[in-house]
Amino acid sequence: MPTRNGTPSRGSSREPDGQATHGRVAGYNGLDDISKDLVELLQHDGRCSYAALAKAVGLSEAAVRQRVRRLLDEGVMQIVAVTDPRTVGFSRQALVGIKAQGDLRAIAEKLARLPELEYVVLCAGSFDLLVELVCEDDEQLLRLLDESIRCIEGIRDTETFMYLRLVKQTYAWGTR
Repeated sequence: MPTRNGTPSRGSSREPDGQATHGRVAGYNGLDDISKDLVELLQHDGRCSYAALAKAVGLSEAAVRQRVRRLLDEGVMQIVAVTDPRTVGFSRQALVGIKAQGDLRAIAEKLARLPELEYVVLCAGSFDLLVELVCEDDEQLLRLLDESIRCIEGIRDTETFMYLRLVKQTYAWGTR
């Protein structure tokens, strides 16, 4: 459904622009409709000019620039290039389920410091934490599991799910 200016509105299909911001409060909804439209327009095209964004939402270019800067500074969004890891030299991706004991938040913080981990989440269910990692090869994966993940105090068990093919990857959930 288009916005008042004919651009795609919240809820329509989008292309990826980045990832969830670490530490953001779940359910954050402190955005007005214009900020929501800006987020979604940038999800569709992270390289959209301030002039084009301004035209789409009906504000001045300076006002849009200020709003986008605030959204970035407050951690509401990131604007990044998303790649298929295999095309840039990373042949092994995996999801690791972790069972742990003790302070899960402290364990998650230690895991989040590992540069190979792209995603760290506390969860409910069979695992206490899930981490997604991207490695150059199986040897790096083995080293990461043995020397960096399994040796963190409180981690008692891991299960690794190796990706065979990336079929779909989007970050298009909008702002609802």
